[in-house]
Formats: sequence, structure tokens, C-alpha cells
Amino acid sequence: MAYDRYVAICFPLHYTTIMGPKLCLSLVVLSWVLTVFHAMLHTLLMARLCFCAENVIPHFFCDMSALLKLSCSDTHVNELVIFITAGLILLIPFVLILLSYGRIVSSILKVPSA
Repeated sequence: MAYDRYVAICFPLHYTTIMGPKLCLSLVVLSWVLTVFHAMLHTLLMARLCFCAENVIPHFFCDMSALLKLSCSDTHVNELVIFITAGLILLIPFVLILLSYGRIVSSILKVPSA
């Protein structure tokens, strides 16, 4: 959405050629692929853990942190991956959104005013 607004403000006459159906579909597919890879990463890392006893998770939602607490094997790799991916998932979009809004503000300030 930030890229859409960036193109609409910075390149208003080229908007329809830049934001064509192919690019929109590519952005949706990229979003789905990244989400699936992120989910598969945690699923595969969780599958390698051993659970010693029969445990019941007292939650409606089976959260990763609850499963890591119940595991009797080493969970340092899982915790490291959680922290790294959470940092990347938060940091990269935030930086890209800030850059796009910075470019929007700079293009607005370049427009001569009466």
C-alpha cells in the first residue's frame, strides 16, 4: 500500500503504467510466498523438538512460546530464529515505509508554489 501511494504521489501521470495488473499480482504473490515461508520455517523448526511427557496447553491458540516451554530439548535455535525473523519482519517494512514517505515529502517540496 505504501508503494501504491508512493507511485500515485511521485509519478501521478505514470501511475497506470507502473501499477499494472502484473505488478499488483506480483506484490500479492510475494506477500503470500513470504508468509508461507515464514510459517514453514517455524513449523519445521518446531517439528525437530522433542516433547517428553503428555502435556496440555491451557490456551485456545497453540502459541510457539507455549510449545517451546513444554519442549525438553534445546530450543536456543528456535528462540534465535524467532528473534531474528521478528526483527526483520518489523524493521524492513518500517524502513521501506519511511523511505517511501521521505520520497513523497521530498517530491511535494519540489513542486513550486504560488
